[in-house]
Amino acid sequence: MRILIRYFFRTLRLVLTPFLLLGDKLTTPKSIERDPADQARVDAETSDLALYQFPACPFCVKVRRAMKRLALDIELRNAQHQGEHRDALIEGGGKPQVPCLRIPQPDGSVEWLYESEDIIRYLEERFGEDTRQAAG
Repeated sequence: MRILIRYFFRTLRLVLTPFLLLGDKLTTPKSIERDPADQARVDAETSDLALYQFPACPFCVKVRRAMKRLALDIELRNAQHQGEHRDALIEGGGKPQVPCLRIPQPDGSVEWLYESEDIIRYLEERFGEDTRQAAG
């Protein structure tokens, strides 16, 4: 019985994945516009961030949409299958859960931020429009 349930959900995921990805592409949010100096500063600040994600994970899609809306150029690392990125996620963060944002700290340590809502909150607080106005 357990194997039937597993195959049912795998099949369901295979059928729904293209629709999820297509819907994401068709409804991509518009990015905020910053002046070039502000965007260069944001790009520099995001250059060392990395989002561990699965392409068709709805929670990962939610975070990627927030990144697009905030005009953030954060490296995406696919951790769905065995390999370098999945191993790094498990070794650094302690579990293969996605989405997970890898945030290097000034002291050389690394913070691993899980949960889509927490990641989006962090990105909005650090790079959102309120932050842009405060920095300007």
